[in-house]
Amino acid sequence: MDLGIKGKNAIVCAASKGLGKGCAMALAREGVNVVITARTKDVLEKTAAEIRAAAPGVTVTAVAGDITTPEGRAAALAACPNPDILVNNAGGPPPGDFRNWTRDDWIKAVDANMITPIELIKSTVDGMMGRGWGRIINITSSSVKAPIEVLGLSNGARSGLTGFVAGLARKTVRKGVTINNLLPGPFDTDRLRGTAAANAKAQGKTVDEIMAANMKLNPSGRFGTPEEFGAVCAFMCSQHMGYVTGQNWLMDGGGYPGTH
Repeated sequence: MDLGIKGKNAIVCAASKGLGKGCAMALAREGVNVVITARTKDVLEKTAAEIRAAAPGVTVTAVAGDITTPEGRAAALAACPNPDILVNNAGGPPPGDFRNWTRDDWIKAVDANMITPIELIKSTVDGMMGRGWGRIINITSSSVKAPIEVLGLSNGARSGLTGFVAGLARKTVRKGVTINNLLPGPFDTDRLRGTAAANAKAQGKTVDEIMAANMKLNPSGRFGTPEEFGAVCAFMCSQHMGYVTGQNWLMDGGGYPGTH
């Protein structure tokens, strides 16, 4: 299937590894020029080289910086002032007990996982509407549909973004701009493995034992891969998604037991 996005320009946030990298790689393979951001320059540059090798002919620009800061957002927008596609992504806040979280912890979580994507949308959506075409994807979390008790910071901040998008998406679609959220469940990423390592240490088990046990908890019997996540993201950015907006697409291997 031709996704109809060859020659488009995209900003993909937090794209040096994991799900962001999967999205950037999939878009580039469809002929999209990508600006990728992340905080760690050497890892980001390595990823940029991998994408260039996998998708010859597209322009891949690496912009190192913290996308949750005004300076980081300005640098990304300077590299791609008129994106056709925006993929919002940021690392999730840490787990814990809400009794231990300070006001600063809440502000940091909301700033990274709600205000940052809203600021990037604000900087790009009017240009997209003026050109008559645009795709905005917010990578949030399955916890938006099924809150996870220890991830209260993420539950709250990402749910706030979800509510904001639900209203805005109905206003932009008439001008050819769709805004949707992509909700990952358990995916085989460094973050998931880091959590498994911490659990393994606490329980006196190996990381592989923890990973295997967690996979058995999912109906699919496995974790998702960044590659398949990226493929879905690329389709959501395609010309075929012009009639879908304000939706929450869940990718969790069937872990969520509900029907809506």
